[in-house]
Amino acid sequence: MKLNDHPTVKRYNERKASATLPATPLKLTARELREMCLESGTDDVGFVEITRPSLADQKADILNLFPWTRTLISLAGRLNRENLRSPARSIASLELHQVEERLIHAARTLATALERKGVRASTPAPGFPMEADQWGCGKMHVVSHKPIAVAAGLGKMGLHRNVIHPVFGSFVLFNTVLIDAEVDEYDSPLDYNPCLDCKLCAAACPTGAIGPDGFFHPVNCLTHTYRELIGGFTDWVENVADSKNSIDYRSRTSDAETVSMWQSLAYGPCYKSVYCLAVCPAGDEVIPQYLEDKKAFIEAVVRPFQQKTETVYVLPGSDAESHVLCKFPHKKIKRVGNGIRPSSVASFLHSMPLAFQRHRSEGLGATYHFTFSGIEEVEATVVIKDKSIKIERGHAGVADVRIYADAKTWLRVLRKETSMLKQILLRRIRIKGPLKLFKAFGKCFA
Repeated sequence: MKLNDHPTVKRYNERKASATLPATPLKLTARELREMCLESGTDDVGFVEITRPSLADQKADILNLFPWTRTLISLAGRLNRENLRSPARSIASLELHQVEERLIHAARTLATALERKGVRASTPAPGFPMEADQWGCGKMHVVSHKPIAVAAGLGKMGLHRNVIHPVFGSFVLFNTVLIDAEVDEYDSPLDYNPCLDCKLCAAACPTGAIGPDGFFHPVNCLTHTYRELIGGFTDWVENVADSKNSIDYRSRTSDAETVSMWQSLAYGPCYKSVYCLAVCPAGDEVIPQYLEDKKAFIEAVVRPFQQKTETVYVLPGSDAESHVLCKFPHKKIKRVGNGIRPSSVASFLHSMPLAFQRHRSEGLGATYHFTFSGIEEVEATVVIKDKSIKIERGHAGVADVRIYADAKTWLRVLRKETSMLKQILLRRIRIKGPLKLFKAFGKCFA
């Protein structure tokens, strides 16, 4: 059978001749598109053009996968406050999972409706699954939903590094739909930040990841909150592998932790803490309870999280460990790993600001020149001063310490496959400068 004689092709040609094929519109009306989004099950929506300057750092990644993208549709899903405020983590986690599922369904419903109108649409996941093959070496998420939501006028980033919606406050999740059509009217960012700078998120955070001064410890947050996701799961698996027998395993992992890990695998991960969202009073729907009686709000909403007896997962020697000991002595500390191991020198340099423990660096002021050879030839400068870190490619300024290392060997040390001392003795890693400054450098990273 010739292609033109195939029934499907014949029907296509007949529809084309009668002009009944859906034509891709040059532009969609914002009003109609907004109605479609709300009917699909989302609670709020905003539209952003792919050429928006504030999204320049995402544009290349998006167009690499979806070169036809013209518009980004940001979908907002409202979370039920009392569920998220429950000290019972199962209730809060279930709320997050259910709203995420609702956003996935809403995005897919919208994409289906648009496709039937002749508009191409794609729906990246609002959370998981991600591009797991990029773990430790690249960007796992296809689309960064938070900056798109900010650009679309659906909120601003708060002290806790979550987007605060002007109405729903922190009780919101986001998803994004990519389409190949333009919209006749795009949304603009909010002209104010709903964040009240009340610092209640910092007061409730069990790991101290949120600093009252605006500093954020992403690794300390991830190590605890994501204990049963990604890196934490990797650490648990290695714990199983390292155990000599069941008795040894039980000495490392409690029965409750084993059951919790099983529950996360079977029914969805349990987030150890989203207290920063739960206690946030920002947003038109949320703020009345806070303004009417701030003291009562703190007693009813914040205090239960602070007083909760729980296990806080920390990296050994981290700022998080010190924070728990100081602020929450009634909480139990468990030292763990988080499965984060750089797979390249480039990822090592990229991850340093994320893993930096600023309080551990107190009193240190030094410049370090790194020279890597072998599988990766890289030069870099790391400056630690005034409890902050700065990293530059190449050698800049005058070095207090110079580190020369075979790249593969350095990565093996970071993965704890070999010891730093051994590789220094073997001359695969060479240090020039005061050893005390080199040791001080290592203490800045848990």
